[in-house]
Amino acid sequence: MDYRKLSDAEISALQSKNCSAEDWNNILVSNYFSHNHIQNVNFSGLVKIGAMSGYFLLPGGVKKNSGLRNVRLHNVVIGDNCCIENVHNYIANYEIGDNTLIENVDAVYVDRVSTFGNATEVSVLNETGGREVLITDKLSAHYAYIMALYRHRPALITRMKEAALYYARKHSSATGHIGSNVKIQNVGTISNVKIGDFCSIIGASRINNTSFNSNESAPINIGHGVVIDNCIIASGSCIEDGVMLNRCFVGQACQLGHNYSASDSLFFSNCQGENGEACAIFAGPYTVTHHKSTLLIAGMFSFMNAGSGSNQSNHMYKLGPIHQGVMERGAKTTSDSYILWPARVGAFSLVMGRHVHHADTSNLPFSYLIEQNNSTYLVPGVNLRSVGTIRDAQKWPKRDKRTDSNLLDYINYNLLSPYTVQKMMKGLTLLQNLRKASGELSDIYSYQGTKIRNSSLLNGISFYNTAIHKFMGNSIIKRLENINFCDNSEIQARLIPDSPIGDGEWVDISGLIAPKSEIDNMVAEIECGELNKLKSMNAEFERLHRNYYSYEWTWVYNHIEIFYGIKPTEITSTDVIDIVEKWKTAVVGLDKMVYEDARKEFSLASMTGFGADGSRIEKELDFEQVRGDFESNPFVIAITDHITAKTALGDELISRMKAVDA
Repeated sequence: MDYRKLSDAEISALQSKNCSAEDWNNILVSNYFSHNHIQNVNFSGLVKIGAMSGYFLLPGGVKKNSGLRNVRLHNVVIGDNCCIENVHNYIANYEIGDNTLIENVDAVYVDRVSTFGNATEVSVLNETGGREVLITDKLSAHYAYIMALYRHRPALITRMKEAALYYARKHSSATGHIGSNVKIQNVGTISNVKIGDFCSIIGASRINNTSFNSNESAPINIGHGVVIDNCIIASGSCIEDGVMLNRCFVGQACQLGHNYSASDSLFFSNCQGENGEACAIFAGPYTVTHHKSTLLIAGMFSFMNAGSGSNQSNHMYKLGPIHQGVMERGAKTTSDSYILWPARVGAFSLVMGRHVHHADTSNLPFSYLIEQNNSTYLVPGVNLRSVGTIRDAQKWPKRDKRTDSNLLDYINYNLLSPYTVQKMMKGLTLLQNLRKASGELSDIYSYQGTKIRNSSLLNGISFYNTAIHKFMGNSIIKRLENINFCDNSEIQARLIPDSPIGDGEWVDISGLIAPKSEIDNMVAEIECGELNKLKSMNAEFERLHRNYYSYEWTWVYNHIEIFYGIKPTEITSTDVIDIVEKWKTAVVGLDKMVYEDARKEFSLASMTGFGADGSRIEKELDFEQVRGDFESNPFVIAITDHITAKTALGDELISRMKAVDA
């Protein structure tokens, strides 16, 4: 923008409206400048002012002209058509974009060279330190996972810190930035803060050393009573109603409200926090807590819902709060649950009651952990038949509220993947070995601080077998779809993987499911300096996510012989038919178990509280009006449709395989 000095007539006009300046020569204006809406302004330092011809339409239909009223400005650049008024102290060292409204605030300033929250150390998982994550504008859940947990590779951590510090230095400045189309109203002090376009900050109490990475497609909203210190707030987030944050990263499309408080914590995409408290937690994507009495502390979570009164302890009154815990993806807690860290809860497991024996159930996913007589009873695999588990898996992608085209986290929503299936395979072996070691007639088996009943162990073996058949069959059917084969050699050729990547162990690095070999390769590249920028590291995560299904097939291919006892290089159409028949049995069997689990929600016991003053008939009618009937429930219909569709899919492949035999 081209600027000019004020004319003598303009200076006189401004002075007549109670404006003053240390040096009028340092006040520069655009060629479209007008002094009509400038009143009671004190200028110091270098100030540049754009056009003042627009207006703002406020709630209730009130129009407010752009202009400067009742404010002191020091070293400020103001874009076109802004309105800044009633600043009780001053605005200093800021560049302000176009069409921005700032009114009724205490002070807005930068008082030093600031990184605006970048490179702030967050003491996640261990309150006493040792797992610090340096937060930045570009922080992803996957980068943070490696930085927090791969402390066994100090050279890696040094390189990752260097990358974060380089980014922070590159974006540090003694001048703050407030973007275009920003609204800041009725706010206390804003110090050393960077504010992106279309951000709305209404009624916040105090904000310090923070970046709001808002943009037009994913604006950030900050509400009343909020206090934020030393944080990074990613695009699309909403923080309101008295939330207090210190040394936190809030990821894309997160929602925090109702007096939630958090310190030294990381919240990644689509997390929600209300009423409760968090301290030193690693909240991976879709970590949700709604209740006043819920404390999350020193734990790692993702796809998790914390029940009311959920609590953990990270110290045993000896060496301080040094312990940590992990609840793998999809694990949930019921009301009034308690876990004494250290402990590790397997994926998609449900925790009920109080647990103090430091259990590790990571190789027994989809389980229940139930407290009984101060002991932890483990029910392996039972969550595979739960309607809640299936509903959760379906709702997560639908509840992705991210609208930014530049995504920070790469989220894999699959319930069954090489990550969970490899654990179920280990779980099968584990349960079978327990049975052999302790005897087939034992009433109770002991494992990792838990107890497993004989019936639960046998059911767990059955659940895991069924789920593995479902996953393996799904992948094989997908690989062979829409192709008519002439002979077995064509089937064998089609099954050969497109990539050698994918065999071996898989990991879930906070939402991203990938082969461990690829993560190890990436780590090595960071250690040697080949990957040294946050942008290039995030590009690697994107590549792994994009190629997931290719890598998944490599894993499945290499496990066909392990699970089915068939060499994939010698597989025949008859073998495929046998696999598909087992797959159909597994899919339909699981769906029927989920169907029956859903039916419990429509039992007479579930109608308690309905038909308050009437007979049983009125109770049933009241229930039906509120909840609907079982057969027309959308989820129940989806289950029956799924059974039909999957049966037809399997039958179609079987018919093509029979044609090969013919």
